[in-house]
Amino acid sequence: MKSINPDDFRVINPISLSKIPTDLNNIASDDEKVEELLKIQQKLSKRQDAMYAHNRYGVLICLQGMDTSGKDSLIREVFKEFNPRGVVVHSFKTPNSTELEHDYLWRHYLALPEKGKFAVFNRTHYENVLVTRVHPEYILFENLPGIENVEDITPQFWENRMEHINNFEKHITQNGTLVLKFYFHMSKEEQRKRLLKRLENPEDNWKFSIGDLKERERWDDYMKYYEEAINNTSRENAPWFIIPADDKEMARVIVAKIIWEELQKLTDIKEPELDPKVKANIDLYKEQLKG
Repeated sequence: MKSINPDDFRVINPISLSKIPTDLNNIASDDEKVEELLKIQQKLSKRQDAMYAHNRYGVLICLQGMDTSGKDSLIREVFKEFNPRGVVVHSFKTPNSTELEHDYLWRHYLALPEKGKFAVFNRTHYENVLVTRVHPEYILFENLPGIENVEDITPQFWENRMEHINNFEKHITQNGTLVLKFYFHMSKEEQRKRLLKRLENPEDNWKFSIGDLKERERWDDYMKYYEEAINNTSRENAPWFIIPADDKEMARVIVAKIIWEELQKLTDIKEPELDPKVKANIDLYKEQLKG
């Protein structure tokens, strides 16, 4: 299949989502995509083992996208060869009463990966500048000083939040966490087809929510705020990658490839080795066990 260059998807300069394709137009066959993903899965699995033994870096994978954009299935497929002890998935829903008693980033700090491990945020801290912008009334539940009604939420409020997020990511990357952020860029028409499929297939009915249709009505607002968030928070230390998501299988290959390529930049990670003293006496230990 055609070679994938991660830099083709990395956000370096300001972008307009309306000008970015949601499909790469069949650059690979289904068999090629399956074969390529399998190869990368195996390489990622070995890399994870080395990182776990090295115990210096954590990896935070952030997944954002509209409903049905393929985040759940990507997690299942891309990380299926990982040792379960080395990867933890967090799906952030509406903040609960305990979380609302803290600042909005608190629950995300708690979910950060330990050294040597991967954490996948399925919906992320960016919900705080996406869903809450579409529905600013949600901010009122945070009981913030000076915010008594929606009219108190100014443009500066959102600028401050994005600065907070940049500082959050700068802090954790400087302390050994690799941050990679993926936006699943799906067309509105493709979402329509996927929602309809959930209704037409009885085994998928449980996935459907009336809320999906309500949020779909705000599609243009979401695109506007996604664009603003990405343009204001894609940094060298914590880049955004825009993934064409109309083809789920291709999206998985692209994300896996990007993760693999970015991990190669951590050049100090080596395969684990035995302590020299243990290695020198390995034949002795074998005899002891045989006896």
